[in-house]
Amino acid sequence: MTLRMALGASALTLIATGMALADPVTLTDIAGREVTLDGPVERVILGEGRQIFFAAVLDGEEPFRRIVGWRDDLRQAAPESYALYAEKFPDMAAIPTFGGFKEGTFDIEQAVSLDPDVMIMNLEAKVATDEAGYEEKLAGVGIPIVYVDFREKPFEHTARSMQIIGQLFGKEERAAEFNDFYAQQIARVTDVIEAQPDLERPLVFVERAGGYSEDCCMSFGNGNFGTFVELAGGENMAAPFIPGTFGTVNAEQIIASDPDQIVVTGGNWEAYVPGGKWIGVGPGSDEAEAKRKLADLMERPGFTGVKAVETGQVHAIWHQFYNNPYSFVAVQRLATWLHPDLFADLDPEATLKELHARFLPVAYRPGYWVSLSEANTN
Repeated sequence: MTLRMALGASALTLIATGMALADPVTLTDIAGREVTLDGPVERVILGEGRQIFFAAVLDGEEPFRRIVGWRDDLRQAAPESYALYAEKFPDMAAIPTFGGFKEGTFDIEQAVSLDPDVMIMNLEAKVATDEAGYEEKLAGVGIPIVYVDFREKPFEHTARSMQIIGQLFGKEERAAEFNDFYAQQIARVTDVIEAQPDLERPLVFVERAGGYSEDCCMSFGNGNFGTFVELAGGENMAAPFIPGTFGTVNAEQIIASDPDQIVVTGGNWEAYVPGGKWIGVGPGSDEAEAKRKLADLMERPGFTGVKAVETGQVHAIWHQFYNNPYSFVAVQRLATWLHPDLFADLDPEATLKELHARFLPVAYRPGYWVSLSEANTN
């Protein structure tokens, strides 16, 4: 064999190897778009920093190995989670960050410089991407967008979204394992609820990000935490007044409806509303301080004299359950609050610990919820 022939054979071997490592992957994303790209992807831009919640499930002890850029929202919207990951993975601070599509601050030239294989976007950003023509612009420079959803229709789209990301990452088995766990944990609530033909559903008002602003009151309609409540055996008070997933209910309506239980979603939003009245629940939070602030919120005019406040059936829960694959934990926690007798043996904290032990690279830290009534705290 001549040297030229040998070099030629080696080149063909390298080409064949490269093709094997980057076989075309065709998938249909949550927006119904067919996307074809080389996979598994090795360079990923996260359209939202909080998407690390699913990347961590799939890539385990190397949650940032594919991430070449991400939106800078995790540090502001969920600082306790940012700190938890930064403690173990300090190099994540060096990942380039960028602005959002909705705000019009996304920089295409910056994205191109990162040489990504794909950009993963949340479904709620699609309107903004369409209006600004980002899909076409990014496609023109060879960056495909794939849409997933854990927020708009979490119980319809979570499993499919994890399957899609598993395809992209070459982690189909890991995604299937998580989806099995997800389904099993949801069934621990829904199977019990469905077996109760005469179930009395308590009326539940969910205040979205209570204390974030002075206005009263953001809530959920027929979606997201509104669906969480229904699955957990409650009746969502705001559903008749909010036609979509998100909206507002005025204080007078809360008094008139007189809910049996109140649930406030909370987080540490110091970056957005310094010194605000928000309830800072989340991993490693100060539960005593969260409980104090929750009690203070119930002194607003829209809540005084309401049944839930009078009986102490008032709770706060981590807001970020609304936008990640861990929503089943929130459903379990709601179920134990709404029907303590039916779910006396269900321990949502144990479920959250198992989630961390089996799927996440960071250790579990308590602080995801508090209740005004001591009987509902554990």
